Amino acid sequence: MENSPTALFDSYESDFKDLVRSIREKLEADVEDVRGEQRKAALRRVEMELDEAEEMVSQMEIEIQGIPQSLRPSYQTRIRACKSDLTRYKTLSKDVRTQLSRSELLARPGVATSTSDEPYGTSSDRTRLLAGTALLEDGSRRLLDSQRIALETEEQGADILRSLRGQREQIQNARDTLQRADTSVDRASGTLKKMIQRMYRQRVATAAIIVVLVVLILVVLYFKLVR
Repeated sequence: MENSPTALFDSYESDFKDLVRSIREKLEADVEDVRGEQRKAALRRVEMELDEAEEMVSQMEIEIQGIPQSLRPSYQTRIRACKSDLTRYKTLSKDVRTQLSRSELLARPGVATSTSDEPYGTSSDRTRLLAGTALLEDGSRRLLDSQRIALETEEQGADILRSLRGQREQIQNARDTLQRADTSVDRASGTLKKMIQRMYRQRVATAAIIVVLVVLILVVLYFKLVR
């Protein structure tokens, strides 16, 4: 197996071209030559091959990341060409499916071109037209309901965001209050420590005064009683 950095890219590109060739043959030849279920089966095969081709393009986009910068521009151009082919055949497949649906609708009994004076053809045509109109109205109603639900959801989301913002402000205020209370506690603790220290100093001073007084009293008594 070739180990060059572009080997896998080239392999995916080759597989993509094979798929595109098969898709083109089905859309331009097979689908025009068959009718009914065979035509639907051919279109289903086209859809599967389009999905495989899209996967090949995705793999090519992954592989191009490992290609040296000097070679990458030319491979990017090849990827763009593959994407263009994929888009073209997706559009062609969609057009063919639309034509098939239109052909099946026209092939149904009662869908022939009207030769009467009725503006909408036969009664069967009118029935289908009314059914289509009702379906469109139902779709419009569902769309309006979806828009209403989306608006309600948006309003609820806005209310939730406002509530969360208010809660965040309350938490911030509570945290600020706790910080202020902590500061006040620290100040009070410092004040108490100073008061206790002052009290101890006062006790020491009082005790010293008492000792001095006792000594003086003893001295006075000594001089009076002894002498």
